[in-house]
Amino acid sequence: MQIKYTRPFLNRLEDIFAESEYMLRYEKGTFKSGFCILKDTKVAVVNKYFPLEGKVNCLVEILRAVDILPESLRPESQELYLAIKHQTISTT
Repeated sequence: MQIKYTRPFLNRLEDIFAESEYMLRYEKGTFKSGFCILKDTKVAVVNKYFPLEGKVNCLVEILRAVDILPESLRPESQELYLAIKHQTISTT
């Protein structure tokens, strides 16, 4: 599976957060990496001024760093999450 820098692909990544216990927020900030994970509260904050490509890359990095129960996701989201987690997803 390949990372696509499109709005529908970003929506699929956002759906994974919506279906999990993690809350995704877009906020302005000066994060050095473009995002911040508040693990105790299960909140991921991404710089809202990032371009589409930056947001997609941030969400992929976050999904690789956090643990989400795949069983809590829809089958389509579960497949994408597992591909990201096991790094079988590449860039186009």
